[in-house]
Amino acid sequence: MKIIKVENLSKIYGKNEAKVIALNHISFEIEEGEFIAIIGPSGSGKSTLLHTIAGLEKPTEGKVFFYDKNIYEMKKKELTILRRRKIGIIYQFYNLIPTLNVQENITLPIELDKKKVDRKRLEEIMKFLNIENRKTHLPNELSGGQQQKVAIGRALIINPTIILADEPTGNLDSKSSNEIIQLLKKANQEYKQTIIMITHNMEIAKEANRIIKMEDGKIV
Repeated sequence: MKIIKVENLSKIYGKNEAKVIALNHISFEIEEGEFIAIIGPSGSGKSTLLHTIAGLEKPTEGKVFFYDKNIYEMKKKELTILRRRKIGIIYQFYNLIPTLNVQENITLPIELDKKKVDRKRLEEIMKFLNIENRKTHLPNELSGGQQQKVAIGRALIINPTIILADEPTGNLDSKSSNEIIQLLKKANQEYKQTIIMITHNMEIAKEANRIIKMEDGKIV
């Protein structure tokens, strides 16, 4: 089943001489359970595309459908709830709360949604990520790779329909990068998570099921 449909998507910043076309009439579809890598050099528009799919950045033109609903026709509150409950986002720089420990950072989306934390699922995810012995540690007591695992746990805890990963290995050494990619692959295979991952590294992109290459705001 089709989960994401991007239709004629464009994003333009600035005007006249300062005009930058970040996305240039992009269209593609993603099926449930796919692991997609979007690859391209810096400035190719890949992060803008991901943020637009997440509903974080409104396009200048075009549509993004989540199943059969255009997310940019949703009210602001409705879109916020969709993002909180259905979309797990993993950032390059982790975006952990420094005063919260590992398990508190992971369960933050559940707490913000004023829902009860499923402790069994929390323990399962921490074991899956091999960070169960770090659950009371603060972010500054963790390595970069461990912090990214916490960020993955935070994305997984809501059992999202789709995970969007923006350069999840961009701030890590090669050993940690490989470990994070293998975890994303495992999440795709074991949890049946649909994943869209942004990267500039072709070797990492090859771990995905399908690669979308971007240049100058277009799919090439």
